[in-house]
Amino acid sequence: MDVFFITGASRGIGLALSKELMGKNNVLVCMARSKNEELEELAKHHGGKLAFLEFDLTETSRLEELMDSMISYVPEFPGSITLINNAGVIEPIGHTEDNSPAAIEKSIAVNLTAPMILTSAFIRKLKDKHVPKRVVNISSGAGRHAYTGWSSYCAGKAGLDHYSNAVALEQKKELFGVKIVSVAPGIIDTDMQKEIRKSDKQEFELVDQFIEYKKKGLLSSPEETAGRLARLIQSDKFFEMDVLLDLRNI
Repeated sequence: MDVFFITGASRGIGLALSKELMGKNNVLVCMARSKNEELEELAKHHGGKLAFLEFDLTETSRLEELMDSMISYVPEFPGSITLINNAGVIEPIGHTEDNSPAAIEKSIAVNLTAPMILTSAFIRKLKDKHVPKRVVNISSGAGRHAYTGWSSYCAGKAGLDHYSNAVALEQKKELFGVKIVSVAPGIIDTDMQKEIRKSDKQEFELVDQFIEYKKKGLLSSPEETAGRLARLIQSDKFFEMDVLLDLRNI
């Protein structure tokens, strides 16, 4: 039985990926600020094993407690255990001098600090589980290319990429180490894209370009993206893959 921990599971990629991975032979431990009743109904219908934890990732001092709660759902003999750090926020949008300290702090907490603390706890607390273990960080092209108006988001995702590289070097030396990847999924038709399209041009100079992406149907659906992510995660070649990945090139 394979176990999946998924953050940001109530909407967008996280919701679609939770649906994709739901099945009788999987245990899903989903986390978001509020429950998704659709997921709970699906689990009942398909006989899937689902736990939904309500949690705010900005409460970083309680993240160890969150990981303990997630691990409590792991059966005695799991087939594999995977942490998917999917939750993210695009805000604040605007030039850095206009970003409030609170908005910057929230951005880094959700996009970088929370995945780091959860990954650290995942590795430490599951060290004695001698089964395949994965950490999948959902990154962004903005972590690899700078965008004006997205300084906090770019910094958080770039940090997530580099953190993943460093952890990969550490885990290579472990007998039952964790395989970690950081995946840029492409441009997806989610609530985050809606926030981007609502931006003022003075805040985000490329807003017209992102509006055109939507008009021309160039955005991938969350369902399509989730399907590709699920295939990547469950691939026999997963443990041989590079750390930094672009889903569009796989």
